[in-house]
Amino acid sequence: MNKEMNVRKTVPIMLLGILLSGTNAIYAETIKVGLIQPLSGSVAYNGVADVNGSKLAVKERNARGGVLGKQLELIIEDGECQPSKTVNAAEKLIQKDRVSIISGAFCSSATIAAMSVAQKYKVPLLSGVSSKSDLTERNNDWFFRTAETDGLLAHAFAEILVDQLKLKKIAYIGVNDDWGRGGMDEFSTQIEAMGGETVLKLYFDHGATDFYTMLTRVKAAKPDGVFVAAETQDGSILVKQMKEVGLQTQVFGVGSWATADFVELTGDASEGIHAAVPYAHTIDRPENLAFVQAYQQEYGELPGKYSVAGYNALSIIMDGIEQAGSSDPDQIRQALADVKYQGPNGLFEFNDKRQAFGFDAVLVQLRNGQPEIVAQAAVTAD
Repeated sequence: MNKEMNVRKTVPIMLLGILLSGTNAIYAETIKVGLIQPLSGSVAYNGVADVNGSKLAVKERNARGGVLGKQLELIIEDGECQPSKTVNAAEKLIQKDRVSIISGAFCSSATIAAMSVAQKYKVPLLSGVSSKSDLTERNNDWFFRTAETDGLLAHAFAEILVDQLKLKKIAYIGVNDDWGRGGMDEFSTQIEAMGGETVLKLYFDHGATDFYTMLTRVKAAKPDGVFVAAETQDGSILVKQMKEVGLQTQVFGVGSWATADFVELTGDASEGIHAAVPYAHTIDRPENLAFVQAYQQEYGELPGKYSVAGYNALSIIMDGIEQAGSSDPDQIRQALADVKYQGPNGLFEFNDKRQAFGFDAVLVQLRNGQPEIVAQAAVTAD
């Protein structure tokens, strides 16, 4: 008898708990957004820059009253640019933290892994960094990208590199991941189509510190230019060792070249390097002047391409939530497709594959530690 009474008491209490749980979800005090970036490992410089830009965007929006009358809560996870750890981070953000959308990841291979998690749980994933061209060709309705692709950068600037810089014989050096291989393939294809010649293609692993043997091979090939696909830590070591082995040739590439961190780590060896990037703090736009001022005030340093990538990604996410009128993941997904956002480097809108376009990319040359803009082009829809 007592056991039966206890069961009868327990069931209503359980139901009440479920109802209260649902009520709490509906009337949550904050809207939760997940962020996955590499905060450790060889690209931590860049991941931290993205996080800083993301946090600044959230801070500014919350100061203006938040989104849908609520404060936005940013929950940050370290994916280390590794697919398995990025999957774990995405699972945790979705199942434990109950985020409405995720910004990330960084390395294209890690983002590909996170895309399957987003699709599985039907939670939008927006990458402001991963630039491997085929990410938006994978028929994943839950994936959006606000980064430029390797192919679009190559299309925009290969002609300038060949015609104006007279780069005909090119050696290619890149990090051995999806992004590095993709960037090298896209630029070599475009440059070869314009009469350029590929003399070498060499790869290194994340976190490499000894490039001397590789650079000796490059020096022996006597190229007009060396294309490098590398981020801050790896790239700065590589460029300094170029100078040490006496490799005197033009250097250009993709990655975090036009950033204060890269210049500080590389020193005089950075002088004269060309880089194709979606952002430089020297872009002359009112939105960028305001962003640079706010970023310097917040962090005491100039922003770079990953700082603005995080800032833009979170700004677009918050606009999507506002436009959806809801923190429901599916409604956010539908609203994001129609967002038009004016950022520090131009107008962002999405094509039917959820790839952003319209914003500016720039070819810069590092002079006295500053990225001087050589050419500027809008990123097209295809």
